[in-house]
Amino acid sequence: MSHLILLFSLFLAPAFADGRSQASAQNLCSNDVSHKRQKRDWIWNQMHIKEEIDTPLPHHVGKITSSVRNNNAKYIIEGEYANTIFKVEETSGDVYAFERLDREKKAEYELTALIIDRTNNRSLERPSKFIIKVYDINDNAPVFVQKVFNGSVPEMSPVGTSVTKVTAVDADDPTVSGHATVTYEVTTGGEYFTIDDSG
Repeated sequence: MSHLILLFSLFLAPAFADGRSQASAQNLCSNDVSHKRQKRDWIWNQMHIKEEIDTPLPHHVGKITSSVRNNNAKYIIEGEYANTIFKVEETSGDVYAFERLDREKKAEYELTALIIDRTNNRSLERPSKFIIKVYDINDNAPVFVQKVFNGSVPEMSPVGTSVTKVTAVDADDPTVSGHATVTYEVTTGGEYFTIDDSG
């Protein structure tokens, strides 16, 4: 009987110890969570602007926003054309363009957003890169890739014989439906020649 009691107590001891270690591990985890710094994130509106906007400058592009709460917080932007073409309102994070943009010259701009403490210029959040995309308007006419296209055809060739191929290109955005679509038309000599959409 004494052997049985001893054996029983040996089985119980590890179980109790195991229970205590699990409880202390849970306490440690909960303490770690409570002391861990909360993750802050940058939050954006989508940054885009149409090209060639015909309204008074500046033009509103979007808004950079951080979840940092600090009465001394100040937004700034850095990078390509920051504080020249693009400027940010330091308290609201609103971004404005101070020039009319042309997508055919430059389709997107990469900038960096920062939020700092205005009293000591220390960063309150990691910098975050963002891109301002310039949306296309259909403002370019197609142009031929060369001034003259020469063609020839043997006499008595059957109808439908290929004579030459012409090519025109459009600088507008080909990903926007219809903006860079090129169609061809014979304006003189249509009684003898036709042209299809491939040129």
